[in-house]
Amino acid sequence: MTLKEKIANREAKVGIVGLGYVGLPLAMEMIRAGFEVRGVDVDAGKVEGLNAGRSHVLDVPSSAVADGVAQGKFKAYTTYDPVASVDCVSICVPTPLKKTRDPDISFVTQAVEGILGHLHSDMLVVLESTTYPGTTDEIVRTEIEKAGYTVGKDIYVAFSPERVDPGNPKYGTHNTPKVIGGVTPECTAIAQFFYEQVIERVVPVSSTQSAEMVKLLENTFRVVNIGLVNEVAVMCDKLGISVWEVIQAASTKPFGFMPFYPGPGLGGHCIPIDPLYLSWKLKSLNYNARFIELASEINTEMPEYCVNKIAKALNRSQKPVNGSRVLVLGVAYKRDVSDTRESPAVDIIQLLEADGALVDYHDPHVPQLKSDHGPRELFKQSVELSAETLGAYDIVVLVTDHSAVDYELIQKSAKLVFDSRNAFKGKFENVVKL
Repeated sequence: MTLKEKIANREAKVGIVGLGYVGLPLAMEMIRAGFEVRGVDVDAGKVEGLNAGRSHVLDVPSSAVADGVAQGKFKAYTTYDPVASVDCVSICVPTPLKKTRDPDISFVTQAVEGILGHLHSDMLVVLESTTYPGTTDEIVRTEIEKAGYTVGKDIYVAFSPERVDPGNPKYGTHNTPKVIGGVTPECTAIAQFFYEQVIERVVPVSSTQSAEMVKLLENTFRVVNIGLVNEVAVMCDKLGISVWEVIQAASTKPFGFMPFYPGPGLGGHCIPIDPLYLSWKLKSLNYNARFIELASEINTEMPEYCVNKIAKALNRSQKPVNGSRVLVLGVAYKRDVSDTRESPAVDIIQLLEADGALVDYHDPHVPQLKSDHGPRELFKQSVELSAETLGAYDIVVLVTDHSAVDYELIQKSAKLVFDSRNAFKGKFENVVKL
């Protein structure tokens, strides 16, 4: 039986390497489509929890994992041994930046090395981890061919960028179009056929490099436009104009304008990182990606800009930053999630504490904050919100505008508020906006 026939009749078994915010939702969709899934993750605690039916991912309910385990459709492992018994493998491991701001593809390399000893003919291998154009060809294809297989004949290799937006109530893995680019036309065709069993719409492109570039363009588009609107916010501040009013009015134009909003900086697993992969790649070709570098510079400076605004607000109340009690609202990188990776809140806390402020935080989704991002390690516990608690701080700094927060209580109880997200609609004597 051919691989295509196995996929069509759901006899193909699927391996997912990396069971995080990308891999686990994909695994659940594979199960929903009728496939049996074997997951691999190096985190033993995560694997133990999944096999006990517990989800660690916001968009995946524990009931879905438990059902998959109970039906014998899902099992997680800490070794690559189960890869030998699967027909299709999707690699969904992290691709962070090194401290030098260069791409760290060590997780991809480790995943490829892990599956190499378990490959067999008539198998599909798809890389989903965001990376620079050329990675699939240079690492996945090269290593598989070194193992003695002919890509496009013995083993099919493709790249399909993850497009996960954690916490998005409208678009998830199933209904977000999936871009596919194979090493050869045969690779593209079999990868497209496989994902069409699971995803509503699959969009084939001519190569793995094109598919890799698609994801980088998507996130570079966002980074550059956020950088633009952050600079506009600084301009409006100097001109004494409300940037929020300007954006709202500009958004009434029915063509030629797409609203982006300023904020305290960029965070998360993709937006602040992915464009730098492209910039790094282009430097090796003697090209300077100027828009990316400038946007990154502007966005990186926003936490410091916010701290300066906070200092000015305190100063108007005859309070120095040194010794002031500050409550940061929201430390997750975006609204209504618990992920704190690259969160600008960490930078703001570090900067305020460096100036002598006494900083606490409240976040309904992050009971404990642990971070080694920045000059020193942070470990804090979320404090509860009450009128009495709010009144004890010299300033409340809103960084992440979670839905499950009583903004009316904050506005009425806090002495002073710095709002970096326009969460407090209207004008209030005690609210200073970005």
